[in-house]
Amino acid sequence: MNTKTKISRNRAFNIFLYIFFFLMCACFVLPLIVVISASFTSEQALTSGGFSLLPRDFTLDAYKSAFSSGTRVLRAYGVTIFQAVVGTVLSSLVAALAAYPLSRSNFRYRRPITVFIFFTMLFGAGMIPNYIIFAKYYKLADSIWIYILPGITGGAWNTMVFRTFFKGLPETLFEAAYLDGASELRIFFSVVLPLSTPVFASLGFMALVARWNDYTTSMIYIRNESLYTLQYLLQRMMDQAEFMKNLANNPMMSGSVSLDTSMLPSESLKFAMCVIAAGPMLVVFPFFQKYFAQGLTIGAVKG
Repeated sequence: MNTKTKISRNRAFNIFLYIFFFLMCACFVLPLIVVISASFTSEQALTSGGFSLLPRDFTLDAYKSAFSSGTRVLRAYGVTIFQAVVGTVLSSLVAALAAYPLSRSNFRYRRPITVFIFFTMLFGAGMIPNYIIFAKYYKLADSIWIYILPGITGGAWNTMVFRTFFKGLPETLFEAAYLDGASELRIFFSVVLPLSTPVFASLGFMALVARWNDYTTSMIYIRNESLYTLQYLLQRMMDQAEFMKNLANNPMMSGSVSLDTSMLPSESLKFAMCVIAAGPMLVVFPFFQKYFAQGLTIGAVKG
């Protein structure tokens, strides 16, 4: 095979790869653009003309309806940001502290403890035992700490990934720090943490997204509306809007109850709530993207 033929084949293959990945990106990006466009589209244009990449009849009515009770939404934002950030930092730190001794070859009980931690990945207690323990025994119901303390250990899977990543670090670094008189905690915070940015960023981002999207904790444990997370509050607002809309459209109730259906939330409100709920994570993701694949790949392959 001559050089020109080889070059032309490589060029054709590269063009195929570019087209393939462009189409794959479009499959993820276009639905997001459609959701954002629908949130800025009026109800009439959305129901009559369907979806489009650009708003046909631009309006902010959906966002005005979503923020009509702005105090509740902002308070829910505050609760969600606090529990997501604090919970992610604490759970990542605790999981890393548990994984560090398990990665050291001189720790005598690393194998039985690793088996015990792995065993917790296979079985779960279930919702009722968890509710009894956290709500009845620890008295965490209707408390901000119900979002943080139950998951503060970070989970067995995160611990295993941290352990595998730490095993890939050179033992000579630990030995040199130990000879200089550093304690194990000093070695962890001064040597291990600065070298573990990729795995911390990747696992931390996944934990952050999981906590940000959590609404079941509020649904099960919280009765105080001031402690609702954003996801659960938006779900309740959407349910209330659907109820009022169905009530207004019910012919049996329309004669006895006077409701202004023009002021009720429209279909575009659903898409506006999607943007409100997912917007912060879309802004945060680019800062973690460069560490995401690197951290997971190293943590999964090495060891």
